[in-house]
Amino acid sequence: QVQLVESGGGLVQAGGSLRLSCAASGGTFSSYTMGWFRQAPGKEREFVAAISRNAGNIYSADSVKGRFTISRDNAKNTVDLQMNSLKSEDTAVYYCAAAYKSIRFGAREYDYWGQGTQVTVSS
Repeated sequence: QVQLVESGGGLVQAGGSLRLSCAASGGTFSSYTMGWFRQAPGKEREFVAAISRNAGNIYSADSVKGRFTISRDNAKNTVDLQMNSLKSEDTAVYYCAAAYKSIRFGAREYDYWGQGTQVTVSS
């Protein structure tokens, strides 16, 4: 059983930056593909970015490509999401997720989820 705890959310002005972090415990972190998802009010949860077990493969949604960067530290059991040039449409609850399989893009493919952290971008 893997526990995931996100941190780093908050309120930021458009054009600003935030760095989200997710700390994992209770499992072998390096065995999991890690992903970030987000969910805005009234919308479905959507894929943001994913990183493979050894960080050799990284994928980002088109909507965040060039602005958001996912990274992981297997020694510290953490996965981060650096968010730059934030836009009002990035406002959502952001979730960290772990999948005990090769890289995946669908929320249903992930086995463990954090509680989420709110990111609000004011225009």
